[in-house]
Amino acid sequence: MTGLLLAEVAAASSRVAATRSRREKTATIADLLRRADATDVPTVTAWIAGGLRQGRIGVGWVSLRDFSQQDPAVTATLTVAAVDALASRIATQIGPGRDRARSELIIDLFARATAQEQHFLRGLLSGEVRQGALAGVVADAVALAAEVPTDAVRRAVMLSGSLPATAALAVAGGGAALAEMRIAVGRGIEPMLAVPASSVAAAWVELGPTVIVDAKYDGARIQVHRNGSDIAVFTRSLRDITRAVPEVVRLVGELPCHSIILDGETLAVTDDGRPRPFQETMSGFGAGRGVLRPYFFDCLHLDGADLIDEPLIERLAALASVAPGLRIPSRTLTSTGEIAAAFDEMVAAGHEGVMVKAPDGRYAAGRRGRAWQKIKPVHTIDLVVLAAEWGSGRRRGRLSNIHLGARDPAGGPPIMVGKTFKGMSDELLAWQTGEFPKYEVSRDAHTVHLRPALVVEVAIDGIQRSTRYPGGVALRFARVVRYRPDKTPGEADSIVDLTELGR
Repeated sequence: MTGLLLAEVAAASSRVAATRSRREKTATIADLLRRADATDVPTVTAWIAGGLRQGRIGVGWVSLRDFSQQDPAVTATLTVAAVDALASRIATQIGPGRDRARSELIIDLFARATAQEQHFLRGLLSGEVRQGALAGVVADAVALAAEVPTDAVRRAVMLSGSLPATAALAVAGGGAALAEMRIAVGRGIEPMLAVPASSVAAAWVELGPTVIVDAKYDGARIQVHRNGSDIAVFTRSLRDITRAVPEVVRLVGELPCHSIILDGETLAVTDDGRPRPFQETMSGFGAGRGVLRPYFFDCLHLDGADLIDEPLIERLAALASVAPGLRIPSRTLTSTGEIAAAFDEMVAAGHEGVMVKAPDGRYAAGRRGRAWQKIKPVHTIDLVVLAAEWGSGRRRGRLSNIHLGARDPAGGPPIMVGKTFKGMSDELLAWQTGEFPKYEVSRDAHTVHLRPALVVEVAIDGIQRSTRYPGGVALRFARVVRYRPDKTPGEADSIVDLTELGR
């Protein structure tokens, strides 16, 4: 079998991990993509971005610890295509002999891999390649390799929901092929994300003098596609959860339109319409239990017309024309006083704050756009758990004080910005003690170090300059609000976000 060798990908991954320079990371990945056969490009793109083309395949750290300890091969012979095919075989194992079949495949794979390849495969198969090549860096590399504008690649990724598919299209067809990419109803679109605002006044100054203010619901992000009677519901990570939300499907199926793409939230509510705790939403969200109702704040397509490039005010007009009863509460306001009053009212109604939006803002899919800014009663940020220390006193024997990291926008590992043991109930401490070892990479007498996989929402009183941590900032009075199983480390707040808050 011919094609790019796994060793070449592993070597490129090592070079990317060894530098913090975004330019060097991009150049290394672009060179790798140029050397890949057209059929290998989607696989290589997925791998270098940190995951398998097949997604999660049911292989975790425990399986790899038990079955990957094989003496390394001396010569590199494994090809990208061969490893990709084997990953598919592992993913499709079913029946009573599944675990044994998977272990045999893993043992055989690692016996054929060199030491460097084994290191790369452990991260790849477990979904934890830590080389600092986030999707944005890989998208830049695809543009460089294919000699097309970066914006064209990012737009195609946004519309296709797939970086590997976009890479294949760019390499094979160039800019002309990317320009032909259109929204496809039923294919998830990477969602636009918001940035935290430092204050009501700051948001109004940047986005005003007229702004749209939405209630910020404490729910789970969804994107709903309908084409005739076919309806699909996706999470913020574009996982299909249609079967888990029958009430969402029913309500969208009743709308007076043929095709539509809606962006919003789903959440559990009380009989009088107040939101239930986020944990109840996530319980029903994941297991298909309970009634989760949809509330929408954007419309990206309606009856054959793509609206993603239209200003927000036009997208909201389309939403109001077909789904006024499913619209998240919203107002058009013209002063900081009006925004502050709406904020107080919406928080009193049980919501977690407001979203302040520019009426002329475009939908910046897959990115944190400053045209959307979130304001909460207290600043909350999403950070990555890096480690946890064993507690003392009444917390002895439990993992308590957690180390917190902000996302590195250059694609490196999370940057530590503080620690906290506040806000943890006995139930949460017990959960951390049982859950954290599943993500352990090392430990000493006091601390268990974790691979960056868990996202936690913390409340803070502010951000201050600090020489104690490598990012130059530190958290003031951080306390745990909740863990966010609906978010990945790539969706955590960045060190740049925290620096902006500290100004």
